[in-house]
Amino acid sequence: MVKISDFQTKEVVNILDGKRLGQISDLEIDLRHGRVEAIVVPGPGKFLGFFASGNDLVIPWRNIVKIGKDVVLVRVEEALKVDVKSTAEDEYRT
Repeated sequence: MVKISDFQTKEVVNILDGKRLGQISDLEIDLRHGRVEAIVVPGPGKFLGFFASGNDLVIPWRNIVKIGKDVVLVRVEEALKVDVKSTAEDEYRT
């Protein structure tokens, strides 16, 4: 079992290029089914999701390859980068 607080201290590393992506700042949870859908890593220049504009990296749970003691290994391609602010604004437009 993993606590959210423990999860947020792990470094996220992309196995496709070995790049360190940062630490998890948030989780997307499907409350209806009680499961984690994705992890969110702040974009470049952000600290825990604050102090900069830009894109957050939303990584679907299925893209997590391995959760280790100190790292979370993921498979991420450029297409997964999402501007969370723009996405939220689009949801409220009619």
